Amino acid sequence: MSNKLGFMQGRLVNPEKKKTVQFFPSKNWPEEFKIAKKIKLNIMEWTINIENINQNPIFNGNLNIVKKLIKKYKIKVPSVTCDFFMQKPFFKKKIFEEEVFFILNKVIKNGSKIGIKYYILPLVDSSSIKTVLQEEYLIKKIKTFLPSLKKKSKILFELDYKPKKIINFIKKFKSNKVGINFDTGNSASLNYNFDDEIKYFKYVKNVHIKDRLLYGKTVRLGQGNWDYKKFFKLLKRNYNGNFILQTARSANNNHTNELVINKTFFENEKK
Repeated sequence: MSNKLGFMQGRLVNPEKKKTVQFFPSKNWPEEFKIAKKIKLNIMEWTINIENINQNPIFNGNLNIVKKLIKKYKIKVPSVTCDFFMQKPFFKKKIFEEEVFFILNKVIKNGSKIGIKYYILPLVDSSSIKTVLQEEYLIKKIKTFLPSLKKKSKILFELDYKPKKIINFIKKFKSNKVGINFDTGNSASLNYNFDDEIKYFKYVKNVHIKDRLLYGKTVRLGQGNWDYKKFFKLLKRNYNGNFILQTARSANNNHTNELVINKTFFENEKK
């Protein structure tokens, strides 16, 4: 596995929204580049929420500072998690459709200017697909959108479907412009068998690393329901993309230290 380890934006500074684990740090996002360099992480996955979207450079297009920080600290930004997609699931409420695709078009246009290749659309929690009609409408609209993607860019779906259903879902697009973002925490919580999940890894282009209790919350790596030893054993030679630490936050706001603890655990298990 010739892959690299990165982190989810916002995990190295205090959250700006109470009781929210993942949120674009509109006040402190530049600081994370400096911290990431110190703890030897050179990959950041960007995140975009609907609440403070106008302050997000990947939406508003004010990319000069982003480019300078990428160059100064040698931090790559190859992927972005589009949490606005989860907050406004248009395939459940069509009133969101125009707004969601307007945002997605801007994010892809601006993201391509700083090297973003993967645009992750979460289909979990509030945006989990619940009916056949919802799935059909989502696929129809995304298929229509795919031709507008920049060269080499891909849409990655993060799903809570069972393994066989994920394979069937991806095949329906009949396009190499779509793929899967795999999340170890989702699988840990749902108690999915990685022997089954490995079968669709030819479609996986990005992996989120977290641990969760069975049907429960996110916890420190190694304290949940995910078997990392088995994960790396089966994953060997089946994946060469990035791993992104999307781990639990520190209970006492010592977020950098918490991420370092999880980073160390990951690196030890991966050996």
